[in-house]
Amino acid sequence: MNSIDKINKLSKSDFISIFGNVFEKTEWIAQKTHDSKPYKNFEELFSKMIEIFENSNKENHIKILNTHPDLAIEKKLTDDSKNEQKNANLNQCTNEEFIEFKKLNKEYKKKFGFPFIIAVKGKNKEEILNSFRQRITNNINSEFEEAKKQVKKIASLRLSEIIK
Repeated sequence: MNSIDKINKLSKSDFISIFGNVFEKTEWIAQKTHDSKPYKNFEELFSKMIEIFENSNKENHIKILNTHPDLAIEKKLTDDSKNEQKNANLNQCTNEEFIEFKKLNKEYKKKFGFPFIIAVKGKNKEEILNSFRQRITNNINSEFEEAKKQVKKIASLRLSEIIK
């Protein structure tokens, strides 16, 4: 999708099929974004998506956080998540790394009530594990804010892939 004009002309169902996973399994953001067409440029389109996300209530934020898969152990991934995790070599964990990811995922979810979320693009599994080990020590408020920041980063990367 390299033209904002093409995007502005998309039907609602086509728009949602293209942009519905910018925020993991959260088509309603794409629906609301579609309803605000036309857009002057891609920046305006993305700003609208971020605005819809940010203006959501805490309950919706938690729902969105909970749509994200556990790192390295989740079997049912969206194509986007599968590619992102594969590119970070999370599909090639040693047995020890796999066990640590499993343990950290469980502890993190128990502590915070949502899965650990990190934009994995450009990171390797060691960097991700180190970040995981560090962030699990955060308090709930700072980690909730960090998780939302990571969701926006993932959305930005996914949108860049779509419009390049």
